[in-house]
Amino acid sequence: MKYTKRKVLNLYAGLGGNRQKWENCEVTAVEMDPKIAAVYARLHPEDTLIIGDAHQYLLDHHEEFDFVWSSPPCQTHSRMAKATRHKLNRYSDMSLYQEIIFLDHFFKGQYVVENVKPFYKPLVEPTQKVGRHVFWSNFEFKADEIKQPKNFINQATVSGKKLLQDWLGIHYDENIYYGNNHCPAQILRNCVHPDLGLQIFNQAF
Repeated sequence: MKYTKRKVLNLYAGLGGNRQKWENCEVTAVEMDPKIAAVYARLHPEDTLIIGDAHQYLLDHHEEFDFVWSSPPCQTHSRMAKATRHKLNRYSDMSLYQEIIFLDHFFKGQYVVENVKPFYKPLVEPTQKVGRHVFWSNFEFKADEIKQPKNFINQATVSGKKLLQDWLGIHYDENIYYGNNHCPAQILRNCVHPDLGLQIFNQAF
């Protein structure tokens, strides 16, 4: 009997921290930012990489996959969003909850939606909380928190970038700035640690 690899969709892929240790799967990754996508492509040359809108891609292609991992942008949900509200007024991005509801009702495979603990009570109750993360899924899992480096949130320099790269096991030379943020470590802070991603992925099946 021929073994068929599971088809996996990795949305808002970033640098692929969550995906770093996945095996025996065919991964399609969707990332909007071309500079981030270029690093992902070097780190995971075996994956199919789509540069585009992950939210729309999920709607158009969900039936093609056995497993979906989605990590929508967390900036408008994080506690920092409330701390900086006097400088930047903005709505929380409700596409997070659109995807949770859509996957829960219309996706036939296994799914995980990940975000940071929000500054408000989540509009949909999370399935699991692990460290700074909240998760919504259609399967039960248990995962151990991965201890963060000291002063994790304040690692905002090139030396902080190096520290987080070593912690994650994700290495690249260039400095990547996320949106209007001029912190070279921000994109690394956005990563789900590979060990956490592996724990959850292995329990999906």
